[in-house]
Amino acid sequence: MAGRPPLYETPEEMQKVIDLYFKKCDEENKKPAITRLAYTLGFESRQSFYDYEEKPEFTYIIKRARLLVEAGYEDGLRENNSTGSIFALKNMGWKDKVENEFSGGVDIGKKPSWFDTTDQLLSQQGKQEANND
Repeated sequence: MAGRPPLYETPEEMQKVIDLYFKKCDEENKKPAITRLAYTLGFESRQSFYDYEEKPEFTYIIKRARLLVEAGYEDGLRENNSTGSIFALKNMGWKDKVENEFSGGVDIGKKPSWFDTTDQLLSQQGKQEANND
């Protein structure tokens, strides 16, 4: 079984439909969305849209289209109820936390150097108190 023939033979064909989609979104004052874009392009799922990104000749076009959709959600962050935009952006790889990675090991059996100093001071203080008694 050969599979379904490609919907778009050239990136230029796909770009025309993408441009029309974003123009229509502007005219109707709608935020662009991946699902609606995939539907407009004739795909039966978002995954089919993403699969086209794996084809080298379509990678640039798909990434730019996704970037415009992402920009729409980013604009939504400025609205009063931005929960939907936050959710969508997190699904696009955004994070609302800072992650720090540290390399190297931690020796749990070894006391920090300032412990030694504290132990020495306490020992000296104990000796002085004993001498004063």
